[in-house]
Amino acid sequence: MPKTEVEDLAEDFGEETTTAARTLRNGDRNESQTVLRACEVLKAFRHLGEELPLTSVMERTRLPKTTTFRLLRSLISGGLIERVGAGVYRNSFGPVTTRPFRIGFATQGDTEFAREVTRSMVAAASREKVQLITLNNRYSAREALRNADAFIREQVDLVLEFQTYDRVAPVIASKFLAANTPVIAIEVPHPGATYFGADNYKAGMIGGRALGRWARENWGGRVDQLLLLELPIAGSLLELRSAGLVDGLRTELPHIVETPLVRLNGRGSFEQVLEVIRKYLRRRGTQRTLVGAVNDICALAALRAFEEAGSSQLCAVMGQNALREARAELRRPGTRLVGSVAYFPERYGDELIPLALNILQKKPVPSTVFVKHQLLTPRNVDLVYPLDKASDTRGMDRRGGARQTDSALRNSDLVSA
Repeated sequence: MPKTEVEDLAEDFGEETTTAARTLRNGDRNESQTVLRACEVLKAFRHLGEELPLTSVMERTRLPKTTTFRLLRSLISGGLIERVGAGVYRNSFGPVTTRPFRIGFATQGDTEFAREVTRSMVAAASREKVQLITLNNRYSAREALRNADAFIREQVDLVLEFQTYDRVAPVIASKFLAANTPVIAIEVPHPGATYFGADNYKAGMIGGRALGRWARENWGGRVDQLLLLELPIAGSLLELRSAGLVDGLRTELPHIVETPLVRLNGRGSFEQVLEVIRKYLRRRGTQRTLVGAVNDICALAALRAFEEAGSSQLCAVMGQNALREARAELRRPGTRLVGSVAYFPERYGDELIPLALNILQKKPVPSTVFVKHQLLTPRNVDLVYPLDKASDTRGMDRRGGARQTDSALRNSDLVSA
């Protein structure tokens, strides 16, 4: 064997020089296996010009050290790989696309919003020929941490993280950083991750301005109280939704700053939030109230509570997410749901999967990608969502109120976008 090759072995292996050199001299008795293993080494490089240390090539191929080194030497001789330093190699051939990217998707739970996101993700991954590995965080911080460890064990190429708890986001991000796994954080930011989701302040502003215009046109701008249904566990980013709503109201009703403001925690199931609002109305009584809800399930619970108190005409409610149940309510004649800001979760996959592929292919991507927001009202809901009108009208009861027969609405945890 030429001296230069032995020297290269010594530089990369040190004490393993003799074993590696012997392997090179003896060759491989099964040439077809050698070709297949060389293909695996090429697949380890995911884009043209990517540089990998020997250890990374070993991790991605799961081949022994001496075998990996020998195959890299052969590929260098064939002009497909370059050696750019001690134990560091560069792809000069381009990606081998026979192996699809493996993307981990940690979905949030079993709400309608999460289900719509998941359906869109599965469809987009299939279209782009991406292998999507889905785990459910189940609105549990502990489950989210376990799922992060599972994705790392699976050695996925990238993770789409959809979990709500702000307090565990740094821990999850740290795990993926240590594993050198890129992350896209959906709706709740994670340190170092690309953010994809709501522009919460803007969404709040859209809803607040619409609610203020309604109060000016229907109540002459006279409001007795402002009730905000919030979600503190989701952290400061979701608080921007409430802040935007209040600022939007102020642009339409400057004197709203003098109106008493009440904040209630919107965490829990539909029935739990409904009970919180019931207790509040029993304690404070009903008066002319603008309600800003962090999401649609809180908004629908508020409508139900005022209806039960016989005070429907004393409330006006703004929702967020434009879920199917809220769209059905917007179609009900005389509804006090002024509107809901749409996020279009059914389109998330069409943006998230291409964004993930751009990251994996080392293309430049923005650090923050906001989804489109649009105000839905009784006037435009059929224009934006024409296909669900027929099924929604079947969900109305004889009193005209939207039936809450959907178990997902009654029982789903409200830790949602």
